[in-house]
Amino acid sequence: MSAVINVQGQPAGCGAASLLAAGPAGRPVAFGGAGGVVLEDFLAEVRGVAALLPDRPFAVNLCEDRYRFLVAFAAAAIRGQVTLLPPSRTRAAIDEVRAHHPDSYCLGDVDACGCEAIAPVPHYLRLPDVLPRREGDAPRVADAATVAIGYTSGSTGMPKANPKTWGSFATSTAQNMVALAGLLPAGATAHVVATVPPQHMYGMEMSVLLPLAGGVAVHEARPFFPVDIAAALAEAPVPPLLVTTPVHLRALVESGVALPPLSGIATSTAPLPPALAAAAEAAFGCEVRELFGSTETCILARRRTASEDAWTLLPGIELQPQPDGTLVHAAHLGAPVVLADIVELLPGGRFRLCGRQSDLLEIAGKRASLGDLGHRLLAIPGVVDAALVQLEPDACGVRRLAAAVVAPGLDEAGVREALRRAIDPVFLPRPLRLVEALPRNETGKLPRAALLELLSGT
Repeated sequence: MSAVINVQGQPAGCGAASLLAAGPAGRPVAFGGAGGVVLEDFLAEVRGVAALLPDRPFAVNLCEDRYRFLVAFAAAAIRGQVTLLPPSRTRAAIDEVRAHHPDSYCLGDVDACGCEAIAPVPHYLRLPDVLPRREGDAPRVADAATVAIGYTSGSTGMPKANPKTWGSFATSTAQNMVALAGLLPAGATAHVVATVPPQHMYGMEMSVLLPLAGGVAVHEARPFFPVDIAAALAEAPVPPLLVTTPVHLRALVESGVALPPLSGIATSTAPLPPALAAAAEAAFGCEVRELFGSTETCILARRRTASEDAWTLLPGIELQPQPDGTLVHAAHLGAPVVLADIVELLPGGRFRLCGRQSDLLEIAGKRASLGDLGHRLLAIPGVVDAALVQLEPDACGVRRLAAAVVAPGLDEAGVREALRRAIDPVFLPRPLRLVEALPRNETGKLPRAALLELLSGT
């Protein structure tokens, strides 16, 4: 099974190839309530599942169980297949990605995945309850082989495809181990519990690639509620690293649930408020480290948000400011990537984020930042969540703002009046609508299309 064919039809053994997973045979790869899985057993199951996969070049991995996702991703990689990572696991997102890859198939770990409300997913392979095993040589994957295509969330427009090679993943994983330095235990295998889905690029980096290329063990599940997260953390034999998002971190802090000792907390996918970072550090007795990255670039930088506002770049990464964003140079990128974020470079490989060019607003000759307006809206007492979006031009060519606000106990007039006292009236959102919840995805992001649909009332 180690001699495989990649999507270009060339043997994966041509050119440089790296081990799928390195380390001693007995090192832990996964842990959880059912016990642990060591490397030699993991590789046997990877080879066994690889033999089950259909002869198609693209796979959409819908596994809910994180360990089974890991096995299926690795099996696809050694078969030379590319794992497609839609921006969400909604049926519409899956169908859209598969429309661009008609020779793809889906695989999962349940009889009917959650996206089958309309009709069964075509070309769906369900993994058996007991994963098959096959002996063989240590699997390798060609460094130049494309193993995944990640799609952006669509929070600023249409999702975009971003291919990733095995070599680029290996390089970025080495950088991520540096990003986590000081949070992982010395002299023992680091154990990770992640709340983010493995289908998201942040989840891929921190809970799929770390066990493969970083020698880390990952919890088999994806706990969601605070009590479930606490239970998963308690199953680690050493103080674990919690990989999460600001949405989950806020829920943990506000729940008051007690967590076992942690080696640290890593968070990403959305800006982390410094006050929340400080509250989490006080509540759980460990450092909260924020990671900055994107689907296009993977993780680029880190910071301790409770005590610093500047970011520190990871090794081998350089930023080049441009008028409309920032050019990213990195060893794991095949070519420089342009990010919409505007940065201020600082000495010592550090930088500050200064927003995005697309966030700069000009209405009636006055200027403001969409981000700043959002912070002022969230600062209103009683507002627990909110989002601002600039609409398309009206009949007069003016691009007005609209807002969706979660504020139990408040009314629209009260929120609008409080906001009027904090910003120039020309930037008051019209409409401003109170809603029960924002349509955030699994990682807490707000796809623009979903937000506009909510505001339109459709």
